[in-house]
Amino acid sequence: MNTVKRSKLTEVSRQLAEVAAGARKADLVVKNGTLVNVYTGKLQANTDVAIAFGRIAYVGDAAHTIGERTAVVDAAGRFIVPGLLDGHMHVESTMLSVTEFAKAALAKGTTGVFMDPHEIANVFGAEGVRWMHEEGQGLPLKVYTTFPSCVPATDHLEDAGAGLDVADIEDGMTWDGVAGLGEVMNFPGVVYGDPKMTGEIAATIRAGKAVTGHFPSEEEPLLQAYIAAGVTSCHETVTKEQGLLKLQLGMHLMIREGSAWHDVKEVIKVVTEDHVYPGNIMLVTDDVYPQTLIEKGHMNHVVRRAIEEGVDPVTAIQMGTINTARYFRVDGDVGGIAPGKCADLLLIGSLERMEPSTVIADGSVVYDGGRLRLDFPEYAYPEAARRSVHLARPLEARDFALPSAKRGAAETRVQVIRVIENSARTARAEARLAVEDGFIRPSLEQDVLTLACVDRHRGSGEISLAFAQGFGLKRGAVASTVAHDSHNLLVMGADPEDMAFAANELARLGGGMIAVLDGQVLAAVPMAIAGLMSDQPLEVVVEQVQALEEAWRTLGSPLNAPFMTFSLIALPVIPELRITNRGLADVEQFKLIPVEIAD
Repeated sequence: MNTVKRSKLTEVSRQLAEVAAGARKADLVVKNGTLVNVYTGKLQANTDVAIAFGRIAYVGDAAHTIGERTAVVDAAGRFIVPGLLDGHMHVESTMLSVTEFAKAALAKGTTGVFMDPHEIANVFGAEGVRWMHEEGQGLPLKVYTTFPSCVPATDHLEDAGAGLDVADIEDGMTWDGVAGLGEVMNFPGVVYGDPKMTGEIAATIRAGKAVTGHFPSEEEPLLQAYIAAGVTSCHETVTKEQGLLKLQLGMHLMIREGSAWHDVKEVIKVVTEDHVYPGNIMLVTDDVYPQTLIEKGHMNHVVRRAIEEGVDPVTAIQMGTINTARYFRVDGDVGGIAPGKCADLLLIGSLERMEPSTVIADGSVVYDGGRLRLDFPEYAYPEAARRSVHLARPLEARDFALPSAKRGAAETRVQVIRVIENSARTARAEARLAVEDGFIRPSLEQDVLTLACVDRHRGSGEISLAFAQGFGLKRGAVASTVAHDSHNLLVMGADPEDMAFAANELARLGGGMIAVLDGQVLAAVPMAIAGLMSDQPLEVVVEQVQALEEAWRTLGSPLNAPFMTFSLIALPVIPELRITNRGLADVEQFKLIPVEIAD
């Protein structure tokens, strides 16, 4: 595999100094732009940036660094902006391989990401993490890894395809390019001293790396215990009040704007209304799907949203560059434009629009004139990565009938998972449903659908059943092997025959997402890599996802990105109710509960 060769500062510091002093000429000079200086928070007009050996040698009037062989880019009328950094994201959620994601991200001005590959870790463990990590190391995009912490997300509510323990984290912290511990979702485990959680955090701190968090609770004593245990950031903040409290307690606040989770509008008020010091605030995406990358962008979209909400453009850019680099302790290389740093920079006509016309990474023009300018290396996943769906047998309609414990009852009360549009959270609801022939029936009139979670890792035949509300499906069925975080097989529908067909067809495809009606496939996004990522180019996946979104609408769903909301309905670390392969999970009590409510 061909990989990108990056020069370490220690390898080229002497040559950079020679360029700065005029004794050696630069490889590339970007001339006469307005520099966005994230160190001072000011704009510097008529500024040049001289680049050599993939790093910045000089910032200012760089005429003395230009020689006969120096390439010159005229930036007159444009801003020179540091390459954007995403401090928390899951490549798997883009449905793309790391390589295909990198192409899309670079074109939008993202030059570095801190990915948490805990999705593939739940399927293939540390081996899967290594596959994605290795793929990332060879790309023009800087791919830092935060080693997954909670695999599975909980130890007693679900079963994943693999697990990680303290020894895995200790080993992962030695990998070149691992920047910290992935989001610590098991906050009760942290608070109450679970040995696995405390051991992982201790191993990360000993390695001198960041412990990233995930704290959705509003209980301040739990939050303070979580922070005291060593967790230093959180991206699960949805209100200004939560954000302010976390900042007051010294936490680094990650404000999220993904495809389905839109937190900037509310949480950014800590800056626009409370006028807090913004140095401990980062902008992140968490989860984005292909259409968002194409239509809105990546980190440039998140920065733009902050600006739209009233944040000064330079401050917003700091939140998407230097603040993130400092948090992860890599600001010696990335995050700003200064001598010695990696030459990652964007040329942008309007800070409000945040659309780069030119993207430079490691001193090479990677995007210009509306297209990518570099060839990307190919990474071949092993065959094992393509064999991740293991069902005990083909599923049948009868597998999706939930028996009632109330003998002879004509109706019963049940717990219902009610989804919330554009939110990672769910709400607890109840419904009164009919009982026919001893089985509890869903109710389209109440928008209550049958929901199933099927073990797809061990071939055990284990199936749990529950009910969901809020998706709006009127017919057909949908299925997904993208089911955060254990990624078992999710199936939901108005018709049990279609539910069985959707599940079996998706297994045949090797995983992904599907929508069916009357025994016919309306749309599918095959994801051959771990049942989580496509092996197809971005453009193909975008078309498939567009067709899938239209299929959900055909089945009746009015939601924005319904398949993203669906993919999170099995995540038992965000309140309130979830389904797992073991049953219905009450996240607030962290225990399994009956679907049917006893009288």
